Amino acid sequence: MHLSRNPDSLKLKCLFASTLLLCIAVICVAFSMGDRDGFDSSRREVLLRRIGHEILLQSGDSVSRVLPVKKTGENEYQISFEHELTFQPDSLVNTTRRVLAQDRGVGAYIVNVLNCGSSSVAYGYAISRNGKDDIIACLGRSQPRACYLISIKFQPTKTNTAKYGYLLGCLVLLGCIGYIFWKPAKTRNVLPENPEPQPGSMFTLGSVLFDAQSRKLLINDKTIDLTVTENRVLLMFALAPNEIIERRRLQKEIWEDEGVIVGRSLDMFISKLRKKLEADPNLKIVVIRGKGYKLEVSS
Repeated sequence: MHLSRNPDSLKLKCLFASTLLLCIAVICVAFSMGDRDGFDSSRREVLLRRIGHEILLQSGDSVSRVLPVKKTGENEYQISFEHELTFQPDSLVNTTRRVLAQDRGVGAYIVNVLNCGSSSVAYGYAISRNGKDDIIACLGRSQPRACYLISIKFQPTKTNTAKYGYLLGCLVLLGCIGYIFWKPAKTRNVLPENPEPQPGSMFTLGSVLFDAQSRKLLINDKTIDLTVTENRVLLMFALAPNEIIERRRLQKEIWEDEGVIVGRSLDMFISKLRKKLEADPNLKIVVIRGKGYKLEVSS
């Protein structure tokens, strides 16, 4: 009976190990995506500096510097300048469109020109992926010379979405398989697959002393013998006192012979055990309707 359970346990372990390896592979792929994203991010910063450079030239400034581009958030960047400048909204829109067209990962984005001191929005517009949903206003109006910051926020790319999706899905799958693997393992610890008396297998159940090896009960200095089957049933209860043991599991553990359930009555043995334990009122085998049996040991 014990050997018949091993293939299922082995299959479960193989399933868990295979899933773990699959998740590790997916995580490696996801992180390799992250490496590609790092390259794309650096290339995008170069393009943003190009936008700053062209805006300075359009403002008549070919001397001052474009300060280092800052990444202020996920998919959000900020272009700043050494000196004050002026800009034409038309030129700004056309410049960002033309330069960012060189970035294949760019879809929709929002541009806000901020005043340095107050961070208030001096001008802004939104560019959609298909161009039909662009939001552009106030063209043809020159902006006064001042200190400006240009903030550009990009819509998350499909690569980032896929990466987080892979990681989340992998963690959920690993958690589910781990739970499935852990649950039966816990059950096997509570209810051994093939309970056999071990040398010195003595259990104290209330005022009853149960010697599983010699198949005897000692109650109030009175010795009561147990049959082999009664001993195995009580041993399962003694290993998990106050725990529910499913009726089907009791039948499989005790009377299964190469996959065939022998036609014996579990209720009959439970009834006999009850009579042998009735000397201790704090020790009862109770029926849990729809589930199985439980050995209640009251203090």
